[in-house]
Amino acid sequence: MSRVTPRAARLTAWIAIPVALVASGVVVSTASYSAFSAETVNPSSNWSAGTVSLSDDDNNTALFSATNLKPGMSGSKCIAVTSDGSLASSVKLYATSPATTKDLASNVTLTIEQGTGGGFGTCAGFTAAPATPAYSGTVAGFGSSATNYSTGVGAWTPTGTAAETRVYKVSYAVPSTAPSSVMGGTASLGLTWEVQNS
Repeated sequence: MSRVTPRAARLTAWIAIPVALVASGVVVSTASYSAFSAETVNPSSNWSAGTVSLSDDDNNTALFSATNLKPGMSGSKCIAVTSDGSLASSVKLYATSPATTKDLASNVTLTIEQGTGGGFGTCAGFTAAPATPAYSGTVAGFGSSATNYSTGVGAWTPTGTAAETRVYKVSYAVPSTAPSSVMGGTASLGLTWEVQNS
């Protein structure tokens, strides 16, 4: 029976350590490349918001500046409003900042029609559509009843597929029955169009 000397045992131990490390590396290396792999990728997703947009052709000029009114006087003007947003929407017209003295606003009639043809400065070619006016009453009545989008008037629903324009014809008249108490009186209100997506 052969006897292992202490020197041989030490030598064997020193050789065994590097051999074990090399063997371990081979095992790890083999394990790192032994699995199959596959993947599928969906390209980056993107989101963008649609738009609603309104503009008009008034060049920041009031539709009317009528002075020295008296019973029997009247006038009409038109304004073109354009929607060029990308979303289907609904447009409403309402009054802003109504004011009056001597109750003149209650003694001036107001008719607002929606249609096509004409624009700011001329109503030539205007055709109402629908035929029924969007509003018919007094200046005071419009100022008190159509005060925001939810109570606004008009029946225009742009589709959002292309720019659309509607012309609004606004007419006023001082009835022959207007009382003398309105002499020197004033009336004013703003017209605001608002669009909201459907």
